[in-house]
Formats: sequence, structure tokens, C-alpha cells
Amino acid sequence: MNIDTLIIYVFVAFFYIISPGPAILLAIYNGAVNGSKVVMVSAFGNIIGLMMLSILSISGLSAILLASSTVFLMVKIVGAFYLIYLGFRQLFSKNKSSKEISGINNNRSLRSYFKEGFLVAATNPKPILFFVALFPQFLDTTYSIIPQFIIMTAIFMAFSFLSLFCYGYLAQRAKGVLSNINNMKWFHRISGGLFVGMGTSVLFIKN
Repeated sequence: MNIDTLIIYVFVAFFYIISPGPAILLAIYNGAVNGSKVVMVSAFGNIIGLMMLSILSISGLSAILLASSTVFLMVKIVGAFYLIYLGFRQLFSKNKSSKEISGINNNRSLRSYFKEGFLVAATNPKPILFFVALFPQFLDTTYSIIPQFIIMTAIFMAFSFLSLFCYGYLAQRAKGVLSNINNMKWFHRISGGLFVGMGTSVLFIKN
């Protein structure tokens, strides 16, 4: 891969990653409610999920997935309903006090946040479409494929982690606004509604 192609890929990957999506919304929610540590754990789970999808794409399994409308539909439904589940969980969650917002009374384990971040990435059809449709456009067949694949995946994962952390950090800095119970109630309603909306929109992604 020559440097010009790599620069183009960096720009495409960057703007794709920073565009709002389920992972970013989850990072904002975790940053505002659970703090930066949870954001980092969830973001790490997310990039591991992305790495898995990237490996699947280079192995050809994602191409098979997209070629099979039945399998693609199953993945799409699982991803959509998981996002809808996250949305309803937030919509019906109890209002939290300022101490709970700071994470003092958070009983969930870090492993659960890791799995949540992983599942949001692994069940989202959009990264599959990115890796299968756009990845090959930047691969130079005159060079070894594996090193290019490693570089492109590493860049994508680094951007993803930094993006999620930055969104989460900014949300954490604004958490003082959420110390008010009414503000927290509306935050849960809005974030939950967005998750439900994103989950519903995933159902309309066509093969």
C-alpha cells in the first residue's frame, strides 16, 4: 500500500468512526452515568469486536455472510434487538442520585461492560459492510495482503478507541448537569429512545 492510498484510508476511516452510531451513544451514556473507567472497558470490548469482524472479512466469512440473505438477516435482527433492549433498559431504569452517577453504587462488573461493548460492535451490520465493501478498495495486490490488513485494522481500532474515549470523557465532564433527578430522567429517556431508534433503523439495512 502506498502512502497516498493509506492517507485516503485514514480520512475515510476517521470520518466513518466519528459519525454517530450505537457505540458512540453507548460511550456517551457510560461517560455521563458510569465514568471514564467504564468507558475505557466498554471501548476496549468494542474494538475487540471490530477486530473480530475485520478478521472475518479478511478470511472471506463476512463475504459469505453478506451473500447469504438469511444469515445476514439473522445477524441484523440480533443486532437490532440488542440495541432495542439497551434502549428499553435505559428507558425503564430507575433515576440515579448524584452518588450513583459517580459510580459509587454501581453493582455491575467491568466484565459486563466489556461484553456490552463487544456485542454492540459484533452484532452491528454496519462495520461488516465497511470491512467487506471498503477494505478491499484500499488493498494493493502487488504487496503482501496481511501486513496491509494489520495496519488498516490497527488504525481503525485506534481511531475507534480514541473516539469512544473522547465522547465518553466529554459526557463525563458534563455529568454535573445530570446530578439533577429530572435531568437524569430526561437523559435516560433521550438516550433510550435513540438506542431504540438505532435498533429499528438497523432492521432496514438491506443486503
